[in-house]
Amino acid sequence: MSVIGSNAASVEFIDVTKVYPNAKVAAVDNVSLHVETGKLVTLLGPSGCGKTTTLRMIAGLEMATSGKILIGGQDVTSLPATDRDVSMVFQSYALFPHMSVRENVEYGLKFSGFPKKEINERAMAGLDLVGLQDFGARLPSQLSGGQQQRVAVARALVLEPQVLLFDEPLSNLDAKLRRQVREDIRDIQTKLGLTVVYVTHDQEEALAVSDRIIVMRNAVIAQEGTPRDLYDAPASAFVADFIGEANLLDCTISRVDNGTATVALGPVNLKLPARNLPPGPAQLAIRPGRLAFENAGTPNTLAARLTKVTYVGRHLECLAETEVGQVFAICTDVNAPFKSGDNIALGFPDRAPVLIPAQSI
Repeated sequence: MSVIGSNAASVEFIDVTKVYPNAKVAAVDNVSLHVETGKLVTLLGPSGCGKTTTLRMIAGLEMATSGKILIGGQDVTSLPATDRDVSMVFQSYALFPHMSVRENVEYGLKFSGFPKKEINERAMAGLDLVGLQDFGARLPSQLSGGQQQRVAVARALVLEPQVLLFDEPLSNLDAKLRRQVREDIRDIQTKLGLTVVYVTHDQEEALAVSDRIIVMRNAVIAQEGTPRDLYDAPASAFVADFIGEANLLDCTISRVDNGTATVALGPVNLKLPARNLPPGPAQLAIRPGRLAFENAGTPNTLAARLTKVTYVGRHLECLAETEVGQVFAICTDVNAPFKSGDNIALGFPDRAPVLIPAQSI
């Protein structure tokens, strides 16, 4: 049985604001959030949105200007990083190049006052957990990027922190390795029941690893929810376009009856959940993979002329011109005989379009 257990705790922000000296705007503006114990929550957003500042305030590397930060129900707002039971895995890994892998993993334990025997047991258990039990004598320079990342994870895990923080942990890895390491991180988090706050700007990465995602924009929370919530029901054009690809098309809500909107998209009439929107201008967010390819002239479809068809292995990527604008659509039938210049029709299955407010991006 592993000597590494879980000391996981919840994280809560209550009206937290961070303003840097001489800054004209807040880096984080009146943010409230809750990370449940044992869950992996991702802070997702473009550069400068406030996600890394939020992470650093959890760690105690930045102090909140106002508001409260609770870890495990305890107010840690004024505590420095050294007095918070939090470990952070940095984008650069921050491994000591002159120390062996095992010495790197043991480093934090030595400064935490663990007895020598327990330091040895925890270090070996940590390396075993990340699949590097036979690599303890090597130097970091003798490891691949993915292996170095795992050493950084092991070094954080052996301290059994209440909260484990990841700051863009996969950005230095190639695409194939990113997939593998994110699966490793998710497996370890699930196995140990760790509370993890994870920062990334990569939408696919966030969808793959998270229990919940908090999308940030301009220092505030734009939307939060499960990966499926955000993908299937974005609250705004920004979220729709940031969480995966989406066609954003202008439409008109002609009436709303018992929560169902009658929507006109050019010549197409749709019945959709109104999502509390009133009659008038709105937008539709439509995922490229949820459009139906129909024969030209099919009733209640959007006439389209293909301007580009690209084979990318698993599917065809198609650009089409329509009377409501350019539409990007994905055809999963790689043997479909589509080519540039073809006239087709695009249909809208029930789960394809989602109403969002007009001009909300």
